[in-house]
Amino acid sequence: MSNNSIDKVNVLKLTLHGRLVGYLTGFQSGRNVLTFADEFRFDVTRPTFSLITHPEFSRAEKLLAEPWQRTHRLHPVLSNLLPEGALRVLIAQGLKVHVDNEFHLFSYLGADLPGALVAEPLEPDEVPTSVLSDYGKVEAVKLETSARENKFSLAGIQMKFSMKEQDGRYNLAKGNALGDWIIKTPSTQHKDVPTNELTAMTLASLAGIDIPEIKLVELDKLDNLPHINLPDEKLAFAIKRFDRQGDQRIHMEDFAQVLVKYPHEKYNSASYEQIGKILYHFSGDGLTDTQQFARRLLVNILLANGDAHLKNWSLLYPDQMTPRLSPAYDIVTTSVYIDDERRYALNLGKTKEWYDVTYANFEAWAGRAGAPWRAIKPHLDDTMEKARSLWPERMKDLPMNDAHKAALQTHWTNLQKDFQI
Repeated sequence: MSNNSIDKVNVLKLTLHGRLVGYLTGFQSGRNVLTFADEFRFDVTRPTFSLITHPEFSRAEKLLAEPWQRTHRLHPVLSNLLPEGALRVLIAQGLKVHVDNEFHLFSYLGADLPGALVAEPLEPDEVPTSVLSDYGKVEAVKLETSARENKFSLAGIQMKFSMKEQDGRYNLAKGNALGDWIIKTPSTQHKDVPTNELTAMTLASLAGIDIPEIKLVELDKLDNLPHINLPDEKLAFAIKRFDRQGDQRIHMEDFAQVLVKYPHEKYNSASYEQIGKILYHFSGDGLTDTQQFARRLLVNILLANGDAHLKNWSLLYPDQMTPRLSPAYDIVTTSVYIDDERRYALNLGKTKEWYDVTYANFEAWAGRAGAPWRAIKPHLDDTMEKARSLWPERMKDLPMNDAHKAALQTHWTNLQKDFQI
């Protein structure tokens, strides 16, 4: 490229609850730069884009003053809004772009991202001169996209779709309509995942875990699904979106975003102590959310869920500014699908081994998170009392298949005495 050449760029305008956040510029080389608008940076009443930009976060002012630059991948706060796995491949194929072209995927999915952030492609004449002034010889051009319907983005690797329910049927959200349910279709790799998740989430709720509305939906009630492979099963799992309330968006972010980690780092770059510490010190009700977090940690052990990684814990911003622990999601008895699985996704009190964990590990976790053990232990006791008194009988009527139920009951007997059912 000669010194006289002009680099062509695409620009997205990012808004949150209708307020300008900044501009994301994509270069032909794959470089992308997020710059925050002054009106967002200097507004102490601004909605929370990410916890690291909250006015009470010590480095927020410095982070907002500097451009967030990456190549190919977007910054983790944005990258984690995109789907992974088969769903990502499906969307990339429809757009005829590479699966790693995150700017292009983000621009296409920007109208229905998780949470409340909206990314809107700008026409060249709409791009403020100040956005391009630091980039030398650049020219804003129109972003060319292949025409596709069903624009939605859901982080995660399972085939799942944001759908609108009406009269007992579910349609992929179109146009400006926001989906109000997440529908997870059956897996072609693992048997009876929808009934497994419905059962695990129901048991979690009985033990005091805050969950959204859930149900099983017959596949023939799902309209306009893309052409995907499905097994010989009849049910999908449906969970109400807690980042939507009618036509309103509620902002949220998962803990990979909070800790500025990419999706591939979700298993090995943090611990449950770090999540607990953030909840205790930054949540609008730190003690309540940390107590609920402790319950969920225990329930994941009891339900043999080894997939509670960074992306399966989220903050919700119901008042647009103050973080709270979101309702639980993605609780599945994963041990029935993975041979000899016996480990947490992250460290808890210096161990990941379910069958080693006792109250001592939880006490160590509370200490490192900065939460008072005397306020945590009663919630663990209550979780165990509910699980022991309610789960065995309720299991009989839940739809998990018999082999999975038997495996889960065996798992209960192999836990340390503190947590046996």
